Amino acid sequence: MNRTLSRPSDPQPAVSDRLRQRLEAQLAARGITSSTPLAQDAASERSPALEAAQSRIPADYLDAHADDPVVAAWVRALAESATAPYAADRHAQYGRAGRREIRTGPSLLLWGPTGTGKTRQAFGAIRSLTAAGCAVRWHAVKAADLYGQMRSQNSDTEAVLRHAMRIPLLVLDDLGAAKTTAWNEEVTFRLLAWRGENHLPTIVTTNLYPVPAPGVAAQQLLRAAVGDRVLSRLSGMCTAVEITGPDRRYLR
Repeated sequence: MNRTLSRPSDPQPAVSDRLRQRLEAQLAARGITSSTPLAQDAASERSPALEAAQSRIPADYLDAHADDPVVAAWVRALAESATAPYAADRHAQYGRAGRREIRTGPSLLLWGPTGTGKTRQAFGAIRSLTAAGCAVRWHAVKAADLYGQMRSQNSDTEAVLRHAMRIPLLVLDDLGAAKTTAWNEEVTFRLLAWRGENHLPTIVTTNLYPVPAPGVAAQQLLRAAVGDRVLSRLSGMCTAVEITGPDRRYLR
C-alpha cells in the first residue's frame, strides 16, 4: 500500500489523511478525544518516573509541554495503551507512575523551520508520558551525534545502533542536518526499518520539507538528505505534524 504525506500547501496540518484517521480511530476506540485529560497530571501527585526523566532532559526543555494537538493526542494514545506487567505489590519503589510501560505504538514526524519548537514538543511528550503514569525507557539523540558515536574508534558501532533501534521510545532529532552520505543513509534506514517493523514509537524532527511544495528548492526536501528508502519508511510509520511559528532562539 502506498502511503504519502500531505502537502504543506493543504489547508489542514500536514498529516496524511489515512494516518490521521488511523490515529483518531485508535483514540476513539478508547474513548479519547482532544479534550480528554491525561491519566495523571504532573502536579497532582509526586511522580518518580517524571523525576527520573527530568534528570536526563536538557536544561532548555525541563519545562517543555506537548501542547500541539496532534502531539498531545499521540501522548494520550500511548498512555492509554501502556501495559502493566507487574502486580500492584511489586516494584513499589518506582511508585504508581512506574507500573505501566510503553512498549509499542505509532510514531511522529515533526517538521518545520528552525527554532519553531519541534524538539521542545518531543521532550514535552516524554514529560507528559511520565506524568501520565507511564514508565518510559527512552533515548534522545541528534542524528548527527548518532552517526558520530558510531564512527568513534572507542565505540562498538553495532551496539550503539542496536540500542537506538530497540529502545522503546526514541527521539531522533534534526534528521537531515548532517552531511549526506551513503553510510549515513544506510544507518538511518536500518534504524527506522527496525523500529517501523516492530511498531516502536519514534519521534523524528527535521527542518526539511517531507513533500514538494511550490517555491521549495530540491535541497530543502527531506528526500534529498535521506533518500527515497528512508522517506518511504517515515511515510509508512509516522504521522507528520508541521510545527510553525517564529524562531524562538532568534535575538530580537
